[in-house]
Amino acid sequence: MSSASASVAGDTGGAPAQVVEDFAGLFQLLSDGTVIRRTDLDVFPSLPVPPTLPAVDWKDVVFDPTHNLKLRIYKPASAPSAAGANNAGEEVSKKLPVLVFFHGGGFCVGSYDMPNIHTCCLRLSGELPALVISADYRLAPEHRLPAAHDDAETLVSWVRDQATAAALAGDDAADPWLAESADFGTVFVAGESAGANIAHHVAVALGSSGEHCRVDPARVAGYALLWPYFAGEQRTASEAEFPPGPLLTLPVSDLFCRLSLPAGATRDHPALNPFGPRSPALDAVTFPPTLVVAAERDLLRDRDVDYVTRLKAMGKPVELVEFRGQDHGFFVVEPWGEAGDELVRVMRRFVYGGNTLPV
Repeated sequence: MSSASASVAGDTGGAPAQVVEDFAGLFQLLSDGTVIRRTDLDVFPSLPVPPTLPAVDWKDVVFDPTHNLKLRIYKPASAPSAAGANNAGEEVSKKLPVLVFFHGGGFCVGSYDMPNIHTCCLRLSGELPALVISADYRLAPEHRLPAAHDDAETLVSWVRDQATAAALAGDDAADPWLAESADFGTVFVAGESAGANIAHHVAVALGSSGEHCRVDPARVAGYALLWPYFAGEQRTASEAEFPPGPLLTLPVSDLFCRLSLPAGATRDHPALNPFGPRSPALDAVTFPPTLVVAAERDLLRDRDVDYVTRLKAMGKPVELVEFRGQDHGFFVVEPWGEAGDELVRVMRRFVYGGNTLPV
């Protein structure tokens, strides 16, 4: 097992550093603030190889040189690169929608290049189809929230700059894949678990009156939140009663809360509880169509359903699709499973304007 360490603020008073938090050997937090991480990310069982793989090209790009943050662009091999006219003679785009995707991991683990995340994005790119942009963000506890939310806004600004450059013929700042094949008028922001939490905060930033996270000339057409990672001090029935899934248990969720939030914060912090006592009101926030996917056996299921219920009561265009019999992160655990097949179909209907259907 390979590992790497980083130091955050801490003081042991000269005593040898002790392990104070340990997450399944993936990372350890020491009493002096040092974080020791595994650098190999093959933490899921080996993935089965499907009969046919999506014909998708991909490449890595640095989008934030300051923090050395990277993203991976996925482009279907047959992606169109031109516009044309419809039967009425109106100019229409033959380019593909853009799906910005944030991985999960409780804000503490994970990366865009984890094999399971990579496989999910291959499927989404090839089968929607879409230009998928899967991005990293700084992880806690080295970088506690709102670092991940800030990095997401940096990515949104990068997408905005790409859209601007793509509109200027010959601008070398434009990534050629995006300039040729991306329909920046149809951008979707998605994520799974903690990544869905990030997508929510992007929605709030863009839907509020502030100017700090603009996306013009690109346009966000919708959000897809897959089993979003929210929390709160008051336990829900699904947190208290549901059996733990293979990917998320209540102790693990609480560990992620402790390590990702600012020191001393509770689970009601606005970064994790969108309806906490100090969270900003969402009534005036403009939401485009929003899809929320919940898993019946997920301990976060009740929070995800409550999120949809509250937004609907505010008149937001939000829709819930619940996958019966599934656990938290089922698509990541089994990207080629039957539930994953149905999730891709749900996402396709959402992205291309059809109505999502109950599962």
